[in-house]
Amino acid sequence: MLVDAIEYLVCPVCRGDLAIEGAAVRCARGHSFDVARQGYVSLLTGSGVPGTADTPAMVAARAEFLGAGHFASLAGRLSELAGHRGTAGGTDRDDDGRTAGRRRVVLDAGAGTGHYLAGTLGPGDVGIALDISKHALRRAARAHPRIGAVVADVWRPLPVRDGCADVLLDVFAPRNGPEFARVLRPGGVLIVVTPTPRHLAPLVERLGLLSVDESKSRRVEEALGAHFTETAHVTEESDMLLGPKAIETVVGMGPSAWHTDPVALREEISRLPDPMTVKMSCRISLFRKIA
Repeated sequence: MLVDAIEYLVCPVCRGDLAIEGAAVRCARGHSFDVARQGYVSLLTGSGVPGTADTPAMVAARAEFLGAGHFASLAGRLSELAGHRGTAGGTDRDDDGRTAGRRRVVLDAGAGTGHYLAGTLGPGDVGIALDISKHALRRAARAHPRIGAVVADVWRPLPVRDGCADVLLDVFAPRNGPEFARVLRPGGVLIVVTPTPRHLAPLVERLGLLSVDESKSRRVEEALGAHFTETAHVTEESDMLLGPKAIETVVGMGPSAWHTDPVALREEISRLPDPMTVKMSCRISLFRKIA
């Protein structure tokens, strides 16, 4: 809930502290932001919303597909890599071994429905879900009782305190190196998930979906290299047995949804084997902030 996350958020206008007052979030200078009845708050300033925000249909497709457990191995690996260093009482230890009596904060930039963030939260942890899509955050606000859901643009200054995040997740989302470095605490970890060229094979070829170019890893390094060092990476892969409805759903939840005609897509899917083996393949990279 927002009450758990509010102390780690800042006003997007003046960068001042925020507090919840009734059905709004306010700073001392009087900047006010309404809390939606679904539990999220928009800290997005300026007019207009970027056109890349997930639509209600895309969000519904993602919730259905992830809820069916098709990417369960990825969610499990993220939970393992994020580590639950906090105890039930919320005590954490810094790298030098000192006990810091505070709760661990897990920030998800481009959180979508909050599916992966919810899976990484240990006892006492606080989650902050940032996304440009209010439709996604309606679900993220309910994904876990300690998730605060905030509408924000990853490409702008994040409405988050300096050095407050112990873990920063970036799963199939844009990467803002300077801002990620600012909000991650010393010793914290940035976990970036990107699809490999094998992801969703053979659907990419059979349905003409958007493909992942071979230089994806290099572009991730270019985006983060000035602020982070990659310390490790793993490839997480699994085979999914998908029927026509699940195939339509996985296409509809990703970027190919912007470029496909639903009627034509169903026609193409009807020509595929039922069920069909589809590959889930992702690279998970761990980064530490450069001192």
